[in-house]
Amino acid sequence: MPAKNPEAPEALEFLATRLSQPAKMFTAPVPSHEELAAILQIALRVPDHGKLEPWRLIVLEKPDFIRLADLAEARAKELGADAEKTEKARGQFDRGLMAVAVISSPKISDKIPQAEQVLSAGALCMNLVTVATAAGWGANWLSGWPSHDAVFRARAFGCSAEESVAGIVHIATPARAFTDRPRPDPARVVQWGLGG
Repeated sequence: MPAKNPEAPEALEFLATRLSQPAKMFTAPVPSHEELAAILQIALRVPDHGKLEPWRLIVLEKPDFIRLADLAEARAKELGADAEKTEKARGQFDRGLMAVAVISSPKISDKIPQAEQVLSAGALCMNLVTVATAAGWGANWLSGWPSHDAVFRARAFGCSAEESVAGIVHIATPARAFTDRPRPDPARVVQWGLGG
């Protein structure tokens, strides 16, 4: 039996009550560069399959969001999007204060499947949300349709054809406390064994 971790009850209580808060409700202040660097240092402790590091991070601040909003609107118009879709494209960027774009950047490997490398980028997004929340900030993992558009990704984040946006994790001050939502019932989604 493993040795008991004396901090486990507090850590488990935090994880059991962690909430994602709506980024559109975030306000200033945002983490300083030093505070964000400390969050990133911890968040980067994710499975990366033998130090492949199949991702890269871009810290976004207010001037970046203005540029991204304009790029998203321009791309929406190129695609003939209606007003609602165009506003949705601009929306998360117009309201953004600080975020980290996690770019999935798989490496060529005979040993590590690309799918596992992409999952590593998703694990990094979740770790970033968890660490930022533990540090007292509001955090929300978003993407939005422009992030899944190859032309927008290339213009906005310099993505190659092999890269994708795993997520844009907004980090700032939550405007108010939020109540929890219903969570999955383990009895409904967990299967014990393969049967037979």
